[in-house]
Amino acid sequence: MARALRWSRHWLPNGWGDALRQLLVFGIAYYAYRLVRGFVDGQVVTAFAHAREVISIERALHLFFEPAVQDWAQRTGWLIKVANFMYVNSQFVVTTTFIVWLYLARNRSFYYVRNMFAIAMGLALVGYIVFPTAPPRFMPEWGFEDTVSDFVGDAAASSATVLYNPFAAVPSMHVAFALMVGIPCAVLVRSRVLKALWALYPLIITFVVISTANHFWFDAAVGGLVAAVSAVTAHLALARIRPEAWSFRRKPVTAEAHS
Repeated sequence: MARALRWSRHWLPNGWGDALRQLLVFGIAYYAYRLVRGFVDGQVVTAFAHAREVISIERALHLFFEPAVQDWAQRTGWLIKVANFMYVNSQFVVTTTFIVWLYLARNRSFYYVRNMFAIAMGLALVGYIVFPTAPPRFMPEWGFEDTVSDFVGDAAASSATVLYNPFAAVPSMHVAFALMVGIPCAVLVRSRVLKALWALYPLIITFVVISTANHFWFDAAVGGLVAAVSAVTAHLALARIRPEAWSFRRKPVTAEAHS
């Protein structure tokens, strides 16, 4: 045990205390986000009314293209399968992997990104409470199909529970998280190929959420706005309070305590 603890000092930038503290912060923030999100149950009528409002806005702008996008993806066969898999798995797997990598390899940038994610989840909760919205997949009359139900099950796809609310489409946090992962990664990684791939990642996720009928482009746009507001707030407000700890750093430096 003593040997393992000594070895861990070489790869934990600020020791076990800081690592556990960050894990606790993310855990509390994430499950508070999930719990409050689940409490928005009982607003089914309102959620469908808001979804119809979104469709009206998009049609007025002549930008109601989501059914055509899903139809094209389904006709390819393999593309909709990839999109379904990415929708179910990418947000948790990619985001978690990124956060762990960021903490270990680019620790000085971690605290800025942590603050950004916390702000974004808080903004998302406001959106879910103020504007509960049904996803397109619940509206077959407009030509949408629920292509993800094979992954999550019909029961989970049609009812809200404490930790899951299907009527929380605005904002799209898949898109918000993709931006808050993709852009920092594109800045921090050294390979030009990886920079390009990470820069494309938010666009790929936007296609995924639209082609699987889990979000309108309107939801994705609001998700992008949430990510932008969170980044600006983390930079202009929090990073100015503690510039030595909470500002974004591109280069790794020696370990310091930043919690």
